[in-house]
Amino acid sequence: MTDFGTVYVVDTNTLSQLGRRRRAGTFFLEKARIPSEVLHEADQFHDLQALQGLEHPTTPSVLQWLTRVMATVPMDDTRLVDLYANRGGADPLVVACALDGRDRERQYLNPQEWAVVTADNAVRAKAEEFGLRVLSNTEFAALIDTAEDSGTPE
Repeated sequence: MTDFGTVYVVDTNTLSQLGRRRRAGTFFLEKARIPSEVLHEADQFHDLQALQGLEHPTTPSVLQWLTRVMATVPMDDTRLVDLYANRGGADPLVVACALDGRDRERQYLNPQEWAVVTADNAVRAKAEEFGLRVLSNTEFAALIDTAEDSGTPE
């Protein structure tokens, strides 16, 4: 399977684990999208300026999706978001951005697939609950490496 028609919404942990070399590659720069809140969490990255060009902004439609995502989280469940512990602030937005992208793509004859890349089990579970494909950081790194080794983004 090739990933010609796939857009990857990446989590903060993905950015960290990929490293700067992979983040600078053609595959990543052409196929990755980064939610605004993930960029905020990554504000210490040396390549932040390049990453900002991949921003998926928090638009009204993203906020509508965020409302839908959060409506499925029980009030006492802190796995996805725990604001008291300052953990997971961007996590539901990763899912909301992927859902927003998928929804916008539906107008096209051959829409791109929107997938989530994360090492966070709560993000994975929530994305899968909404029917999104999820890749681990290792799987995504392998896609990047394969594309860079072949010299073409797949």
